[in-house]
Amino acid sequence: MSLRPLTDAWRSATSRLIIIYGALFAIWSVVLLGVVQWESSRYLSGVVDQMLAARIHYLENTDQQRLPATVEAASAIDVQGFMWIGLFDAKGARIAGNISKVPEELTDEGVVRSVNASLAGPTRNATMRARGITRVLPNGDRLVVAKESTTIDGIGAIIRRGLLWGLSLTLIPGLLGGVLIARGPARRIRAIQRAMEPIREGDLSVRLPVTRGGDEVDLLAATVNTTLTEIERLLGEVKGVTDNIAHDLRTPLTRMRTRLYRLQQQFEGNPEAEQLDACVAEIDTVLSRFRALLRVSELEDRQRSACFENMDLGAVLRNVHEFYAPLAEDRGQLFEIDVGRLPPLRGDPQLMFEAFANLVGNAIKFTPNGGAVRLVALTDPTGDARVDIADTGPGIPPNEREAVFRRFYRGDETRTKPGCGLGLAIVSAIVRLHGFSLSVGGNEKGAVFSVTCPAA
Repeated sequence: MSLRPLTDAWRSATSRLIIIYGALFAIWSVVLLGVVQWESSRYLSGVVDQMLAARIHYLENTDQQRLPATVEAASAIDVQGFMWIGLFDAKGARIAGNISKVPEELTDEGVVRSVNASLAGPTRNATMRARGITRVLPNGDRLVVAKESTTIDGIGAIIRRGLLWGLSLTLIPGLLGGVLIARGPARRIRAIQRAMEPIREGDLSVRLPVTRGGDEVDLLAATVNTTLTEIERLLGEVKGVTDNIAHDLRTPLTRMRTRLYRLQQQFEGNPEAEQLDACVAEIDTVLSRFRALLRVSELEDRQRSACFENMDLGAVLRNVHEFYAPLAEDRGQLFEIDVGRLPPLRGDPQLMFEAFANLVGNAIKFTPNGGAVRLVALTDPTGDARVDIADTGPGIPPNEREAVFRRFYRGDETRTKPGCGLGLAIVSAIVRLHGFSLSVGGNEKGAVFSVTCPAA
């Protein structure tokens, strides 16, 4: 199992809910068992305290003459070594029992206290936790009775082990089950992401995958599919109307241009000829825009990618340089090319020539005489081909760099230049058709158009 599915599973909402529930369950279990342990310890301590109070009450009411023998007998009876009994004189010297000295913790008469120090006797030494009580007799002697807390501590240890086993047997299967449960939605989300890639690139014919489960993800995918269908229909209608207008008007405009041209020939040499020549130029501009619109619509048809072939991008760029080198030379511009070793690519060489010719033509057009245009192609660290077209023109402001790829957009620096604002739209359509990416950068000293071409 790869790390990517595990990472996606841990990032899912289901996994987060399972982790939150598991944390709350663990906290509640610790609190619950803590209360159980505290209540159990309190109850057992009460039982031990009652036992110590009864034992010391019995001893202090024993005849003073027989008390040392009774203390020794009580110590001898405790073969397990759980009870500690001692009789001391007023100066703290041991008279009888299995305790060598009075524990420092037992200072309050008749009150049961916890003893955490060592209890030493003639025949044994031990360091333990115990409960003890002391009582001063009428003759000044002191009685000490203590009992180990091993039973109470044992109950606490059993409860803690039960907590650990309970948490491990509950949380570990729960977390593993949560990972398995979350992997299913994570796989479906990745499938939806893969389906969205061509949609993001403009292919509205793709639909999101829908299973027969009919859960929330399927409902969302079905809603998105219905929306995509309606968007595809509306865009198709708008595109059809635009294409029909451009196609249907070309014929009457062409006929009008022919008639105006004939009239121009008839009035050649007269003042009317100049007006007719301006009308012909305007009609030529409209016809060129219609041709560009139809060209963009043609390029947006994704079926053209079916005839892609292996292409040599370096050869395409060298052809572009050879084609535009005379124009740059006429304008006194330095037109350099630097093509390195490029990865194999699939595409249409003629379309890519058209795209890069558009970009280089724009760079030459907007670069002043005596400027420089540079065409660089290399392989980036990811293994993809990257082509940069840099110029020393006025550049493109950052707030216009996304808009320049829209149809008919003309920036402040380009309004005075000839053109219809469809060149970069055609370039963008060609790049999207090939699955490449197009971006623009630079500064006020020039623009840089970059085309990144993933390797085949």
